[in-house]
Amino acid sequence: MTLLEAAQIYTSPVKTERAYPESESFAKDQLNALRTRYHEILMDKMREEGVEFSNRFDASQKAFGLVGSEHVHINRRKGATNAGRK
Repeated sequence: MTLLEAAQIYTSPVKTERAYPESESFAKDQLNALRTRYHEILMDKMREEGVEFSNRFDASQKAFGLVGSEHVHINRRKGATNAGRK
């Protein structure tokens, strides 16, 4: 899985959850559980790819930026490689 794919997988339930009304609490809870799991996967992939982020909110913001534009510059740690990226 590429970093872009991980970001797309994470951002999809986030966007979907925002579209549901508060009265749909069961659906929102299910989407929240998915979002939490996908966020963990995203942060693991970011670490693997050498992408720096200060906290989970920063990682989320970078995921949305990456999905919004595949050309977003992401700060990488020195020595990190692009192995596994397409």
